[in-house]
Amino acid sequence: MGTPSLSASTTVQLWWLALFTALLPLLALHGTYLMAAVESHVPWCLPYWDSCTSISRTGRHGTGYFLFKALMIPAAVLGALYWWFNGRWLRQQGAVGAGVTVLGWLGIGACLGLVLYAVVLGHIGDTFHSLRRTGVVLYFSLTFLAELLLSAALVRLPGPRVRGRRLLALCGLMLVLGLLSVVLQWLVHPLYDRIEDAFEWWFALLINLHAFGVAYLWWRTEFRARLWVA
Repeated sequence: MGTPSLSASTTVQLWWLALFTALLPLLALHGTYLMAAVESHVPWCLPYWDSCTSISRTGRHGTGYFLFKALMIPAAVLGALYWWFNGRWLRQQGAVGAGVTVLGWLGIGACLGLVLYAVVLGHIGDTFHSLRRTGVVLYFSLTFLAELLLSAALVRLPGPRVRGRRLLALCGLMLVLGLLSVVLQWLVHPLYDRIEDAFEWWFALLINLHAFGVAYLWWRTEFRARLWVA
């Protein structure tokens, strides 16, 4: 079978996939919070500052239970595609190394953790609690590692180096936030109990801001997929 001709093929821009990968989780988090607050399952507040509710609590009851799953599970599917394409995009930009190969698998593992978390959210019992914690840890830790590897690979490239440094700085901020939460948990546990939920909200926000930056780079580099009929 010969190579398909250009007349039988078309290209699809992929920056929108990265954009929705960043946007959909944020819509899920804030939309679910607003719904839970309207239905009086959580208080009205600014969770980033007041630490008044956890992300999990917003999706446990009422309409938020269904809204969270309806948005977050598709977001995880988009995220898996996003990380698979990231590996190919980096290689096309000239990036090499084991980190470029493994970041896609890290991202897919993170998205599986997010699916696990979304599916069991709202169910009561020690088993569901353990599964939910496992999903959260997998999602946050593996996503952070994948974003760190992606940012480090960009810094070593000549073209998007400046943008890579900004994304790497964002990863540094996430690392500082994570370390600060650990230190407070060990040394000032009563204070940590009062602000623990805010850490979760900020970390989720920073993770998705990183994807917005990658979406911009995909747009600048005209990253596309080609579809064809043989």
